[in-house]
Amino acid sequence: MNSAPTALFESYEQDFQQFIATIGRKLEGEERANERGEERKTTLRRVEMELDEADEMVSQMEIEIQGIPQSIRAEYLARLRTAKADLARYKKLLKEQRAQVARSDLLSSSSPPYTSSDDPYGTNNDRARLLAGTTRLEDGSKRLQESQRIALETENQGAEILMNLRTQREQIENARTTLHAADSSIDRASNTLKKMIRQMYKQRVITAAIILILVLLIGLIVWSKVT
Repeated sequence: MNSAPTALFESYEQDFQQFIATIGRKLEGEERANERGEERKTTLRRVEMELDEADEMVSQMEIEIQGIPQSIRAEYLARLRTAKADLARYKKLLKEQRAQVARSDLLSSSSPPYTSSDDPYGTNNDRARLLAGTTRLEDGSKRLQESQRIALETENQGAEILMNLRTQREQIENARTTLHAADSSIDRASNTLKKMIRQMYKQRVITAAIILILVLLIGLIVWSKVT
């Protein structure tokens, strides 16, 4: 198993590229021209699920890039930005094609097979229904865009929180290392002080012994003079 700091990022990136290639064939390839009606709707639903999977791959790439060393992180940030751009482009293309399918369904359902010339309001009613459906579709697209914006903001905030947590963890680890070093220094200083205290006691004992010997010698000298 590859334990390099970029291994997981590259793995997620490879999975993302596979999803994007499949999505590109469905949205821009020959399948788009050959599919109609419900078949096209089914394909677009599959594309939506695949885009969700690709979005998850991008989120994992954002998490893994935090563990890549600063010396090579710039290259991987550029690759991440490219992946995000591809994802955003295909999301926009999916939204456009779904709008086209919805508009086609609306036109086909609102247009009767035959309009009598005796009904002067038939065409106007169809146009009104078409305009109302288009308005509803635009409102739905706006709500979808707003939801995507909120999701992106939440995603960015999550990535920022993860980065802050990682920074705090590094600070705690550095503080722990500093504390260990200080503890070792205190132990060494304590041992040195103990040695100095023992040496001081030895010097006091030796000094007292010398003084005692000198007193005895002086006493002997005095005694010998007196006797």
